Amino acid sequence: MKVEAVVQPSKFDAVKDALIGMGVDGMTVSEVRGHGRQKGHTETYHGHEYTVDLLPKIKLEVVIDDKLTEKVIDAITASAATGKIGDGKIFVYKIDEVVRIRNHERGVSAL
Repeated sequence: MKVEAVVQPSKFDAVKDALIGMGVDGMTVSEVRGHGRQKGHTETYHGHEYTVDLLPKIKLEVVIDDKLTEKVIDAITASAATGKIGDGKIFVYKIDEVVRIRNHERGVSAL
């Protein structure tokens, strides 16, 4: 399975530590911008007001053995939640195949 999470930048280290602590070896991390229900906010810079509608977020992607899916979701939820709008989302995808480029390993052993 592929688990993709979009979280607050301030919560990324806690999420990463939780995943590493449970044995998730590999992850891909991207700095992204977006919004959901929070819709951004207005700020003032040099006396001019402007709208910040795409807020900074961190997107974390992990491909894991299917057996770990619920534990990974629980770890991300527990470490990323503040209880406020903007905590993020988790998306789960089925992965048909994984191939390690270096030695052509396939499946769970390629993770």
